[in-house]
Amino acid sequence: MRTIDIEIAGHFWEGLFMSSRQRTQIAFNLAEDPQVQQLILMSLQEDLGADGDVTSAALMPDAQMAVVMVAREACVPSGLGVATQVFQTVDGGLTVTALAQDGVAVEEGAELLRIEGSAIGVLSAERTALNFVQHLSGIATKTREYVEVVEDLGTQILDTRKTTPGWRVLEKYAVHCGGGVNHRAGLFDQILIKDNHLAHWRRSTGKSLAEAVDAARAAAPGLLVEVEADTVPQVKKLLEAKPDWILLDNMSFVEMEMAVEMCRDICKTEASGGITMDTLRGVAETGVDAISVGALTHSVRSVDIALDAAP
Repeated sequence: MRTIDIEIAGHFWEGLFMSSRQRTQIAFNLAEDPQVQQLILMSLQEDLGADGDVTSAALMPDAQMAVVMVAREACVPSGLGVATQVFQTVDGGLTVTALAQDGVAVEEGAELLRIEGSAIGVLSAERTALNFVQHLSGIATKTREYVEVVEDLGTQILDTRKTTPGWRVLEKYAVHCGGGVNHRAGLFDQILIKDNHLAHWRRSTGKSLAEAVDAARAAAPGLLVEVEADTVPQVKKLLEAKPDWILLDNMSFVEMEMAVEMCRDICKTEASGGITMDTLRGVAETGVDAISVGALTHSVRSVDIALDAAP
């Protein structure tokens, strides 16, 4: 078994996101990225400690085994490449064969991966690999459910920054697998002026909401500028500066429809705030371009996926 050491790597997001929302989709080869590999190493170290899988070492030191990763329920897989990297990080002699593809829905009982080799290697990596795939597949599956409700209307489903610390790049990747669109990667790649920013701006400068947009655009040329509004009059004032997007926060359906009509041919609109599966269709029918859903990443159930002995 390989010795597992953790090294501090470079910037977590380097090379993974572009600056514009329309270009923030994540490539499918994340398992090869140094930062994802670091997360894998940290997760393995957490599970194996200094002594590794002492149970398997005691009972099956020389055994060989073949197992398959099986979806116990219908789902949209995500993280299969990460799981492969987990197995091969623990034991480079393991053979891992992909039997399914990230982002392509499978039925209950579908085999996702086949792993062959040292029993110690397989069992030492099992839990960590499953943790990644179960959680990421849960996000991808839930995202697909949201996307299918509104896809005929052309409304984008966006993720948010409400992600597990350290897992953001993978959780946004899982949203991508489910057919969602990645919102900004963090605080650094897009201007998003929210209520706290605007309250301070008005208090400290006495200037208008439109002037806040102008100031942000001047400070960060080239970045998209989005502004939060929770009333229709706010939207009207913001349109003077023609932001790229206006976020319609916690508005009623009637207010959203009015705001969307005002923004037509000027900027795009995003709906946000407490949106559930029950209200999703109604929000999309107001004509908004996108709907952001924090629940895609912060409130999902892991998919039931397990390792079974290969036939």
